[in-house]
Amino acid sequence: MACFVANACGMWAQSPHTPKREFRGAWIQAVNGQWQGLGRDAMQAELTRELNALQACGINAILFQVRVEGDALYASQLEPWSRYLTGQQGLPPQPYWDPLQWMIEQCHARGMELHAWINPYRAKTKGTQALATTHYAVQHPERCFAYDGLMLFDPGLPENRRFICDVARDIVSRYDVDGFHIDDYFYPYPVAGLAIPDDAAYAAYGQGRDRGDWRRENVNAFIRELHDAIRAVKPWVKFGVSPFGIYRNQRSWPEGSRTNGLQNYDDLYADVLLWIEKGWVDYNIPQIYWEIGNRAADYDELIRWWSSHAYARPLYIGQDVDRTAQHGDMARKMLLQQGLPGINGSCQWYARAVADDRGGYATALRTQYHTKPALQPTMPWIDKKAPGKVRKTKVIATPDGPVLFWTAPKGRKEMDVAKSYAVYRFAKGERIDISNAKHLVGVTANTFFALPLSDVEQRCTYVVTALDRMQNESKVKKVKL
Repeated sequence: MACFVANACGMWAQSPHTPKREFRGAWIQAVNGQWQGLGRDAMQAELTRELNALQACGINAILFQVRVEGDALYASQLEPWSRYLTGQQGLPPQPYWDPLQWMIEQCHARGMELHAWINPYRAKTKGTQALATTHYAVQHPERCFAYDGLMLFDPGLPENRRFICDVARDIVSRYDVDGFHIDDYFYPYPVAGLAIPDDAAYAAYGQGRDRGDWRRENVNAFIRELHDAIRAVKPWVKFGVSPFGIYRNQRSWPEGSRTNGLQNYDDLYADVLLWIEKGWVDYNIPQIYWEIGNRAADYDELIRWWSSHAYARPLYIGQDVDRTAQHGDMARKMLLQQGLPGINGSCQWYARAVADDRGGYATALRTQYHTKPALQPTMPWIDKKAPGKVRKTKVIATPDGPVLFWTAPKGRKEMDVAKSYAVYRFAKGERIDISNAKHLVGVTANTFFALPLSDVEQRCTYVVTALDRMQNESKVKKVKL
């Protein structure tokens, strides 16, 4: 690893610009079994290590997997505790704790968003030997089908869509999540010679339509219903999806990418572009996990294709940390990501690989690409009204140095309340310009910010702005030292 860092240092190019607003996410998954039976203290210790490392390299959003196979890594009355947490499905953690609630608190304390990530259709993974008696597939086996060792909620059945939306409403209503996230699993990844066993659902609901079109409409209906379910409970919760990295190959559709791989539209029945066009998703994170120059799926080709099809929703790029480090692609990928239009950030697969600094990846983020904090991209279709200005700013000398304090602005409605604050620093006599990211020195949920003593001596000016749940930014409040 150290060898790669030494060789790569000369390849780390500066980004074409330092964006003030950029989604900088990382996925923390349970499906690989990394938490299974680990116990509360050990799991919290490892998560704390990862979150601290991610915060240090500028990550500002965590996508935390809380539902792997119709189960829960949180307290649920609808689904059993996950075996990926306790080792046995249905068994509550001992000593008792709620991983989702704990992660929300930890992320918010670090100025990070927390997006609850579920797999909607998977009812059983290949490695699960037994399901709890309270599991949906045990109670309603006729609503699920087996495929290549998996058990899946049949996407063709309206009652399954309603149940998954009930799960989403339950999470969003009881937990202070910033986002709700689903991954790339819709209809199952195809296995040669193995047909999807959905004849019964098609006979009941297909109405003679082309089966592929019918399957796509089933998924479309689910995405639309899930969006509406989340909005009805908490309109500020962002709904996002991370589809497989290829929408369609050019040989299947003239406007497709010049690739030759599995396709969302044709193979998974996921019409991602329709969801973006209709506004059913608030952000899109295609998993462009290949290296630059890959013969079947070239990263350069795919990131340009998605950039040209971003439409009116933020586009974030799903990055494979290990593969990027292995191929030495980070500098070129980051130049593309931050230089192409319509791209508003990235999400790292996966968090532990970043925290472990695989191939110097975290070092590069910290020293080259995330040298300044970043606000989240705005989403004016949800809310565009800025909160009021902060009040009663003052600097107080403490034994640990000067601290800037302020009072939160007043807000009558939840969407108007300040949830965090941006702090900017300007040298004496320097023009106040908060659009320039180089002046942003911190984003905090606190109403105070520690200052270096040298800034008092240099008579710097600090500016504080309030940010609401959608990161709409207030007018400035200046403090001259």
